[in-house]
Amino acid sequence: MKLPVIFALLTALFWGLYGPVLGLARAAEQSPFKPYLLIGVAYLVWAIVGGAIGMKYTDVPFSFSSVGLKWGLISGSLGAFGALTLTLAMFSFPTGMKPRPEIVMPIVFGGAVTVTALTNLVMARSQAGAHETSPWLWVGIAGMAVCIVVVAYNTPHVKLPSPPPATPNSESREPMAESR
Repeated sequence: MKLPVIFALLTALFWGLYGPVLGLARAAEQSPFKPYLLIGVAYLVWAIVGGAIGMKYTDVPFSFSSVGLKWGLISGSLGAFGALTLTLAMFSFPTGMKPRPEIVMPIVFGGAVTVTALTNLVMARSQAGAHETSPWLWVGIAGMAVCIVVVAYNTPHVKLPSPPPATPNSESREPMAESR
């Protein structure tokens, strides 16, 4: 059980750094979509390289069942849509307000844990036989909601670097609706 816990902790570390670093990328580019495009490139490269190395290491053939292919593409799409909606969450703060990863990330990860638990509950109930749900699941979900608020409220607010000054030849980076 040690290795799965180590990898889970590393995932928490990487994804916990994701929001603040995404904020730095957005501040540097003055666009949420330039970093998102690079996120896609990074996902593609690391998924292909990591997947190929893992398959070679475990001596798994490079062929896929139709069911595995379908669910693999669906899960990858869910991950990509999650990255897109995270980008939109960071981008959609009111005009003049900087992205706030200290607010967004607790909601994302606390919410993800809750969605995972509820999805597994629905899947377990759909299998043969009734499934008894522990009341502790609901206590945990309520506790998660409280923790999201406590963490978001008490996380230090870091000032992001100022964008580079506009050069005379650069295009305006203001959205059209705001330039009127």
